[in-house]
Parts: sequence; C-alpha cells; structure tokens
Amino acid sequence: MNEKELLQHYKTTGDLSALGKLYSPYMSLLYGVCFKYLQDPDRSQDAVMQIFEELIPKLRHYEVDNFKSWLHVYSKNYCLMQLRKDKRMTQVDIEDNLFESEQKLNTSEEAKWEERDFEKLEGCMQTLNEEQKECVRLFYLEQKCYKDIADLTGYDLNKVKSAIQNGKRNLKICMERKENGK
Repeated sequence: MNEKELLQHYKTTGDLSALGKLYSPYMSLLYGVCFKYLQDPDRSQDAVMQIFEELIPKLRHYEVDNFKSWLHVYSKNYCLMQLRKDKRMTQVDIEDNLFESEQKLNTSEEAKWEERDFEKLEGCMQTLNEEQKECVRLFYLEQKCYKDIADLTGYDLNKVKSAIQNGKRNLKICMERKENGK
C-alpha cells in the first residue's frame, strides 16, 4: 500500500498497524524537528511518541493530502506549544531558598538571649497591632507556615506575609530602642 492508501485504510478501519507503517519512516525526521525546538534528547523522544498518540484520533477526522508535510507542521506546532507551556510554568530552585533561610537562621551575630531580652521582646510584642502580633506569634513561636497561618486566621496569604514582615521590622525597631534605653 502506498501512503495515501495506508492513510485511507487507517481512516476507515482505525487499524493502528497501518498508522504505524505510515508513521515509522518519519520518526527520525520528527525527532530532528523536535530536537531543533526542544533542545533536549529525552524530551524530543517523548515528543515523537506523544505526537504518534495524538495522531490516533486526529487522523481519523482530518483530511490530509500530503502526510509528510502535514506531519512536519503538526510536529513543529506541538513543540512550540510545549515551549509555551514551559514559559508559563514558574520554576523555583528550592535549594537556593533553603540555603538562604539557613543563612538567616544561623547568623554569627546571634548571641545568647538572657531573661531581660525575652522581657523586652514580650513588651515589644504588645506594641504590634493584632494582625502582626498573631501572625508573628504563629510563624516564629509556633513555627506555622504561611498557608497554615492563613487557614487559622482567615487572612489572605499576602496579608499574612505582610503582617509577618512588618511585625518583624517593628519588633526589631522596638528592641533596638529598648537596647539603647529610649
């Protein structure tokens, strides 16, 4: 059977072996197209297989005159869509953020706290507004994450972050004033 006959046979019968015979001569060509766009051998191989799977329902509905050129354009569009999806996904390197958090936790400036320091802190906590006081207490003393604090308080996630940041800054200012005797 030639290409047009294989295509027509698949369209009428849904015979996957006919589609396989039609598709297999173009696999290396498609791999080259995918690699050109995706720049990754594994993703390119996966794309070639995914394209085949997508052809199973599509070729039964589309009218294709020149299979090779149609397949080339379809593959190119598939890869471009994959690249668009990648751009929409935000990637965060958690290792960098963990290291930064560890650095903040283990600063060499930290000295041992004495009882009077805790008393100053308690006094400064009372100067915070209710949102800041509640969020700072939950975050630092009860070690809750932002999401848990938002769930517990009913505050918006951004409001929780803001309350913690502002509360921490206000505590620092208050503690420095008390340290300097003001």
